[in-house]
Amino acid sequence: MRKPEYDPYSGLNQQLIDSLITGISFFMAYMARFDGHLPAESRYQMWCLLPAGMLGQAVLNHWLGTYRMVWRYVGLADAVTLTRNFAALPALLLILRYATPAGLAWAKVPLGVIILAGLLSHLGSLTARAVRRLLDEGLTSRTLNHAAAKPVLLVGAGRAGTMVAKEIRTRTDLRPAGFLDDDPKKQHTSICGLRVLGTLETLASAIQRHGVQQVMVCVAPLSLDALKRIWATCEQLSVSVKLIPSLEEILQGKATIANFRNVEMKDLLGRNPVELPAEDSELLETYSGKSILVTGAGGSIGSELAYQLTLLRPRQLILLDKDENGLNDTYLRLVELDRGEILPVVADVRFPERVHSVFARHRPDVVFHAAAHKHVHLMEVNPCEAIANNVVGTRNLVEHSLAFGVCRFVQISTDKAVNPASVMGASKRVCEMIVQAQRNQNHTHFCCVRFGNVLGSRGSVVPIFQKQILQGGPVTLTHPDAQRFLMTIQEAVCLLIQAGTLADTREIFALDMGEPVLIQKLARDLIQLSGLCPGRDIPIRVTHMHGGEKLTELLVDESTEKVESTRFEKVRKISSAPFDAEAFFAKLKSLEGAALRGSQDQVYGILTDLKMGFDRSEYDQREGAAGSASETSEPPLRASAHAVLAD
Repeated sequence: MRKPEYDPYSGLNQQLIDSLITGISFFMAYMARFDGHLPAESRYQMWCLLPAGMLGQAVLNHWLGTYRMVWRYVGLADAVTLTRNFAALPALLLILRYATPAGLAWAKVPLGVIILAGLLSHLGSLTARAVRRLLDEGLTSRTLNHAAAKPVLLVGAGRAGTMVAKEIRTRTDLRPAGFLDDDPKKQHTSICGLRVLGTLETLASAIQRHGVQQVMVCVAPLSLDALKRIWATCEQLSVSVKLIPSLEEILQGKATIANFRNVEMKDLLGRNPVELPAEDSELLETYSGKSILVTGAGGSIGSELAYQLTLLRPRQLILLDKDENGLNDTYLRLVELDRGEILPVVADVRFPERVHSVFARHRPDVVFHAAAHKHVHLMEVNPCEAIANNVVGTRNLVEHSLAFGVCRFVQISTDKAVNPASVMGASKRVCEMIVQAQRNQNHTHFCCVRFGNVLGSRGSVVPIFQKQILQGGPVTLTHPDAQRFLMTIQEAVCLLIQAGTLADTREIFALDMGEPVLIQKLARDLIQLSGLCPGRDIPIRVTHMHGGEKLTELLVDESTEKVESTRFEKVRKISSAPFDAEAFFAKLKSLEGAALRGSQDQVYGILTDLKMGFDRSEYDQREGAAGSASETSEPPLRASAHAVLAD
């Protein structure tokens, strides 16, 4: 059996050290009090008091919890605790001094000795613990490796900055050069042994003067303008920039205060992040303890939706997708979290018999319908598939939700459903109309939630741009003035879950996605974030717009829809004009039949006849114009991955 490793800072050894410090302190206090010439009576008193004081201090410290402290992490709070604990013995001696009868004068310890011994023992205990911490932080090793350590500059001398500075001091590969902070009161001061070198305006000079190789931003959140200035300056000087992780990342155990992440595109959107309030009573009442079905769970939105729903403690989570690879990735991710029962189901929502078996077996209380074909360019050349998957699948799920008494049905829609110019957008508008046409029955609450593009989803514009940059370019756009609403996946899903609690009478909700982003600017920012120069290192090529693409998207048709606020700041309710449900269902049946027969012309005709904004004639004109333009200009790249507007 292996012997336990000897610990020089064990509880017993700490008691011995404190006892020794106490004994030495009392000896020095007596020597100082009597200038080294102790009377016989005081000498006798001292030698009687020393062992009693040493033992008493150890017992008091143990009783007061002093030895639960870890010396190498001792801080200001521990120093306050030590002050209290080491004041206990002098306080006890003071009580004995004034409570001792006159006949026992020899037991009365001089007041000066009590005060001086208490101060010395307290100072000695603090010194011992401070030395232990200094040794643990490796001052010697850092001194030896000082030249090899990478100099880093900390932006922000607040609480987060000081915590990071302390963490960096324990490392041998990094050396903090100092702080930058815009607070005028902190200028030319020293914090945690590091100087505040100036404000953000002096970033460039500070980097050059101190040979900084990395800038760590210790302010969360930092304003968009400040972040852009920092990044632009560092890019010119070939210095990397890292951001402190968010509080949510730290609380979820994804990072510590010293784990910095690189600047990402989401940091440049200019919006404060929205996080799911997992303890919100209304959210818990809606989702906690429920059986929740998520279709399209293998996709970007479905996967993140399933992850965030686990935070609300559902009874079971049913993950449905026909893509077994994506579904398996989501399933494995959630199983590792161990947050409840996760059931993976491989199924296609187009087949009513399969949908029936899923509902009959698992009996979901809540349905989030995220399964859909989403790529505009692919659905333009496969219009029948867009209807068969998006429309037929949605109708199957709605009908079975009613039949099995589902409490809540949330249809995930898109900004492309507003005055749709594409088959994909038109199919999603039909899905909205299927939900809107339902009557209030069986206590099933329906709603649709519209939002725009999400950053980083599979096949979306950002990953395509990143791949093109990695390959050396060009980064291709379909139009220099194209704009899109952009939001992170996490933010969109958080708002989607909140909107789901508002479902009542077939409402449509739109997420507040801020101002639309110019896609050309997005491309330039991504090139610059990669440390390259747009146009010089990575060319940007404009091709042409294809059928179904718009310059700008809308979340609301202001001519027919009205917007109202909800109890969630970034979720808005849309009131749209009513339509004839019976006539709609008749056309819907014809639309589905045409799609299943593969009749594209009939599909186009019925979509146009539904009066939703889709116009086949305009589509043909755009295609013809694009074809004529391509005959007289440089041929566009064929693959959609090389000619991107945004999905």
